[in-house]
Amino acid sequence: MSRGWKNRVVVITGASNDTGRATARALARKGVQLVLASRREAPLGDLVRECQSLGVRAIPVHLDSGDADSVRTLAWEALRAFGRFDAWINNAGDFLTGSLEETPDDSFRQLLETHFLGTVQCTRAAVAWFRRQGYGTVVNVASSFGAAAAPYVSASVASRQAVQGFTASVRQELLGTGIHVCTVIPSAIDAALWHHTANYTDWRTHPEEPVHAPERVARAILHVLREPRAEVRVGPSPRTLGGMSGLLPRFLSGAVQARHARSERQAPTSGGRFLLPLAGAAVCGGVSSRRKKTLRRLLLAGGVMATAAFLRSERARQRLSERVGLALGV
Repeated sequence: MSRGWKNRVVVITGASNDTGRATARALARKGVQLVLASRREAPLGDLVRECQSLGVRAIPVHLDSGDADSVRTLAWEALRAFGRFDAWINNAGDFLTGSLEETPDDSFRQLLETHFLGTVQCTRAAVAWFRRQGYGTVVNVASSFGAAAAPYVSASVASRQAVQGFTASVRQELLGTGIHVCTVIPSAIDAALWHHTANYTDWRTHPEEPVHAPERVARAILHVLREPRAEVRVGPSPRTLGGMSGLLPRFLSGAVQARHARSERQAPTSGGRFLLPLAGAAVCGGVSSRRKKTLRRLLLAGGVMATAAFLRSERARQRLSERVGLALGV
């Protein structure tokens, strides 16, 4: 997108969800032509009309990102309408909560197809055109679960880690070709998703703090389109969260259990992914993020504790002393 925004063409999957809608609006305001894909037809139509009201051309495409034929149709529709596309954003996603034993096989498989195989199919379609064109940018929207594990979300963790590994590998294949393959890694997003997620526990699902507005993630996506980078994180570093989960797994599990014990109870549900497309087009989930300061303090305290534990080791102190000596040349 180095040649400017106006009249560039961008494909967005998962366009009717919160991040997709925020990204489409932000691009439309900059004069970008849009190909908007989603399995939810009614909110997709609303979004198309909103983008068109901003003076750009936008077309809707009904998409099941896990289906290869559906993805090929999306690429063809983009080329038929505009003759090219300059960037492709893979943003389709769902969420699933449940223990390993409680989660049905078909639900686990469906989530992997949406997150991982859908990303694979869409990336293939985009790269095939970009090779002919000689340039282009793929942006895969992942999650902090790509680096940090947590209990009761094994399907989401597995799929998100697969996406990050896949994207990193493809990025290396395409070095020097003019094709950029980037990953945007947000923490939890304030999304309507939390109200209709697949849930096989007996508590109501809540995102873990910090929770970010979809517009903040959209700004990160636009930044990557303007200046491609391998990875851009939104919120605390997933490596920090991953380190916390590695250092304090019992604490993390206990905190999740305690929070869920206080949550509103609900019956298990297969969620929006496995039911009819949802009506309406909620912009966000109304999830607050009042505990951001508390989380920052907790992460800082965890880092201090880990450093203190490290320095208590005589061998660690010796290694640190040696490194300081080398740095000072003594």
